[in-house]
Amino acid sequence: MSDRFIDFGNGFHSIRGSHKLGGLVDVGTHCSLVELASGDYVFLDSYTLDDAIRAQVDRVTDGGAKVRAIINLHPFHTVHCAWMHRAFPEARLYGTVRHHQYLDGLPWQPEPVESEFFPPLFAGQIEFSVPAGIDLVCADQNVHFGSVLAYHPPSQTIHVDDTLSRIEAPFPLSLAPMAGRLDFHPTLGKALRQQAGAADAFREWAVDLALRWHEAGRIVTAHNSALDLWGEHLPEVMGEALGRAKPVLDRHRAKFG
Repeated sequence: MSDRFIDFGNGFHSIRGSHKLGGLVDVGTHCSLVELASGDYVFLDSYTLDDAIRAQVDRVTDGGAKVRAIINLHPFHTVHCAWMHRAFPEARLYGTVRHHQYLDGLPWQPEPVESEFFPPLFAGQIEFSVPAGIDLVCADQNVHFGSVLAYHPPSQTIHVDDTLSRIEAPFPLSLAPMAGRLDFHPTLGKALRQQAGAADAFREWAVDLALRWHEAGRIVTAHNSALDLWGEHLPEVMGEALGRAKPVLDRHRAKFG
């Protein structure tokens, strides 16, 4: 295994890739390869695998034959979807409503991942959660806060895209207060629905998620960071993130009720 194909054990592999802003700053990107009880695998999100990582994926999945599904969880992470389908054409392809609309030439399964019909397809193996109180796709196309979160109980690992983020930075940026901690994406204020109760709905969702997934020991975040929770507890970490987001939620309540 390499530092870009990380085996966290109990059937969870994290794949770390490259994504450059303006062709200069590499903020990274990720997907995960997760084993099901059947011995088959699913990808969480898509990425164009280079030869070295593809070889490691093939060793784990019997040349790709065991890849059952590709589940795209972030409506704006679309760059690698077509490549992933070509690489694993027998895998069922799932995405959000925006994936269906934006890449309508791909053979999407009928159940959008944010719909109530999707989670039962993987019940007992992977759990999914859609943030409340926000627009998954905002009118401002630059707001990428919303994503569907996934939890793999056997490995006690949460996979999340931009909704929750953690920055790993080299010295001296590593000394900054936000480095290394879990936070909500800074576009939360723009993602909240412009209606009364949205801030409270979001807070209640976050608290409920932390309680339901309290046994999680790891959070793998976009774009290239993993937070080890062993010795900590998700409710505490989520509570701290909510505390830092309180001014944003308070401003929303003051404006919309």
